[in-house]
Amino acid sequence: METQSSESAAVYASVTSKRDRARAKQSLAAYGFMTPWMLGMMFLTLGSVLFSVYLAFTNSNLLSPAHWNGIENFKQIFTADPNFVASIRATLLYVLVSVPCRLVFALLVAVLLNRNVRGLGIYRAVYYLPSLVGGSVGVSIGWRELFSPNGTINLLLKHVGINGPSWLANPVGAFFVLVLLSVWQFGSEMVIFLAGLKQIPQTYYEAASIDGASKFQQFFKVTLPMLSPIVFFNLVMGTINAFMVFTQVYVITGGGPMNSTLFYVLYVYQQAFTYFHMGYAAALSIILLFMIAACTGLLFLTSKYWVKYEN
Repeated sequence: METQSSESAAVYASVTSKRDRARAKQSLAAYGFMTPWMLGMMFLTLGSVLFSVYLAFTNSNLLSPAHWNGIENFKQIFTADPNFVASIRATLLYVLVSVPCRLVFALLVAVLLNRNVRGLGIYRAVYYLPSLVGGSVGVSIGWRELFSPNGTINLLLKHVGINGPSWLANPVGAFFVLVLLSVWQFGSEMVIFLAGLKQIPQTYYEAASIDGASKFQQFFKVTLPMLSPIVFFNLVMGTINAFMVFTQVYVITGGGPMNSTLFYVLYVYQQAFTYFHMGYAAALSIILLFMIAACTGLLFLTSKYWVKYEN
């Protein structure tokens, strides 16, 4: 009996050892795959953030050694910088206008594409294509030429007897052009909405139809409540991305006219690489981080009143 017991213990120990070695190999493989991301996170992302925090309290200009100046950059931002207020005003207006318009348009197109019609895959690909080339310089240049005084838009208006305005020469027109470009790039939100629409059980619509609900009522009583978590996700991501828009405004308007499109990230870029006020730009970046965090936190706080989960 003792011999059988010792043999069983030896077999158990051998099996356990092999299992532990297999788990160790799996763990090493997992850490190996994670290593590039962890190194990038530590040295590129976290390191850059910490260095920016340090620069925010200096008068660095990248051309001479930085000198510590405490909170002087933040004092100047909040007390003696009118462009700071102008950039916040332009950015908040852009966020409040472009994000809802983009989400509404993406949802409407997703509802239209949520049907079994011939060539549906082609339609989805065509509508998603602008998101793939979204923030590129080439698209921004093309958009700028499209709305130039002799561009395609004004030529089309001229054919119907309308003298097109100088879109980029007045604040309202320039802002409209940037918002329209943002709405045009609705493909990512549309795909996410489509995925959400596919998950809504058809029994809900059948029950609503039996109760006499119209298609319009079904949309607001069934579709929107069931999609509210996805609307919330798209709203958060769209808000963050709208705060950080840069390429489009840099290429199309350059912040003009009269600083009407001087968005915050463009102003940070100007301070850093046009005027070489790197410490000042770092302070502006820290403020942007807190603004985005505050807006995101506000969305999360209000979500409990309108986001409905099936459970």
